[in-house]
Amino acid sequence: MVENEVIIVGSGIAALTTAYYLHEHKNVIIFTKRKKEESNSWLAQGGVASAISTEDHWQCHFHDTIAAGCCHNDEKMVELLVREGPKRIREWIEAGLRFDTKEDGSLHFGREGGHGKRRILHAGGDQTGREIVAFLFKKLAGRVPIIEDEYVMELLVEQGRCVGIKTKNRSGQIAFHYASAVVLAAGGCAGIYAFSSNSQTVTGDGVALAYRAGAKIADMEFIQFHPTMLLADGKAVGLISEAVRGEGAVLVTEDGRKVMESVHPLRDLAPRDIVARAIYTEIQRGHRVYLDVSMIAHFRERFPTIAKRCQSYGIDIDKGRIPIVPGAHFLMGGIHVNDRGQTSIEGLYAVGEVACTGVHGANRLASNSLLEGMVFGERAAKAIQNETASFTPFRQKGHHALADEKRDANGLPDISEIQTIMSTYVGIVRDEQGLQYAKKWFEQFPLSYFANSSLDHFSIHEIAIIHMLLTGWLVTTSALQRTESRGGHYRSDYPFERKQWERRRIWRTKSELNVIV
Repeated sequence: MVENEVIIVGSGIAALTTAYYLHEHKNVIIFTKRKKEESNSWLAQGGVASAISTEDHWQCHFHDTIAAGCCHNDEKMVELLVREGPKRIREWIEAGLRFDTKEDGSLHFGREGGHGKRRILHAGGDQTGREIVAFLFKKLAGRVPIIEDEYVMELLVEQGRCVGIKTKNRSGQIAFHYASAVVLAAGGCAGIYAFSSNSQTVTGDGVALAYRAGAKIADMEFIQFHPTMLLADGKAVGLISEAVRGEGAVLVTEDGRKVMESVHPLRDLAPRDIVARAIYTEIQRGHRVYLDVSMIAHFRERFPTIAKRCQSYGIDIDKGRIPIVPGAHFLMGGIHVNDRGQTSIEGLYAVGEVACTGVHGANRLASNSLLEGMVFGERAAKAIQNETASFTPFRQKGHHALADEKRDANGLPDISEIQTIMSTYVGIVRDEQGLQYAKKWFEQFPLSYFANSSLDHFSIHEIAIIHMLLTGWLVTTSALQRTESRGGHYRSDYPFERKQWERRRIWRTKSELNVIV
């Protein structure tokens, strides 16, 4: 029987990039819990930030990234990102990827919040993520199998090494898959919030899997809230790309007052955490906030996805105003990795949003996420190609029927309960009282049991809830520990950065759960 040398979990740009650079050297297989298109990368409207213009320089991109990250970034990682990013972009253009161009055929560079230069590449207008993912799907077709609707429920660890994964399908059948390297590229956790820009599949599975396996986790308090989610019928129903503000759109209240006028020198193109809090403050004061797009010519042609979504919810673009609300968008923390994507567990790698490289610091710079997947996916592939020992099967891969064990799922909350707790008490603005309430709420559940026991007897839906509980608790308790405000983590009781927290990370491992058993 042919065994897999490398298993990749996830189907977004980080997963596909790793497979793209690895499949000619290793036998690679990809697992995804839903359909392969159901990823944040597929939904990404914004572009890819890259200093490849003759009017730009990697050092400018470097300084913008550090500034947005509130100096919490790992500078070595940031330099890798901004220096290697243009190389990946040029490689993919040569391989056939098409970015949007001007009339003369030269690349069109947009500008987004926090960037001092126009360096954002787009593809298909506001469909950059979909265009890049489709490009990679085409490159990998017939070369790398993608197993859909197979939920990864556990990482298999033997003698301190990750040797594979345990999965469950919709029929409840459990399977073991062994490999010499496992790559987690399962995305972040914004789906644990009520208002989120993310795919419904992104609820913290990757972080929870690694935490349960014993991997080191970091920076979980740093959640980015995107300032502009489309608001319709009281719900956040889709992202309004930052590129819209990059083309001149302005945030206004119902009476036309400009929200960002006196908040930050970059006004509407300030870093996302600052813009999101300004909007949140206006909403808390009883105001409605809109994105004034009246100055953008040919809006429908420039932003076709956004225009169609607005139309589907009865919002008339021709009136020039789009109702918006902030929503959870990106996890800056995650599974701690080195510059080759290696986690604290031998044989386990992590790339993309699920990983904490330190590249984003306390707040991600706009359009650095797709770039991160490209750069660190390639680096992880190279590390696996060069460093992974030849594969020796630990056990025979196979299926077995779900054991008929007594299930204790009656006490699990609904997903909406978790989302309400996170949005209310661990959201854009936090404080001691709210965080303590959320902590107590999470700790009513047997978190230590969930982290240390087999979950075979739970359904896929129940395991997803358990992973949301673990991830939500990690975010909450990390936010409680960091007694300052920095980037995506803002506490009204500690509203300023504090010197003693500068470049200090909060590390998490499951051994800490012994204290709350």
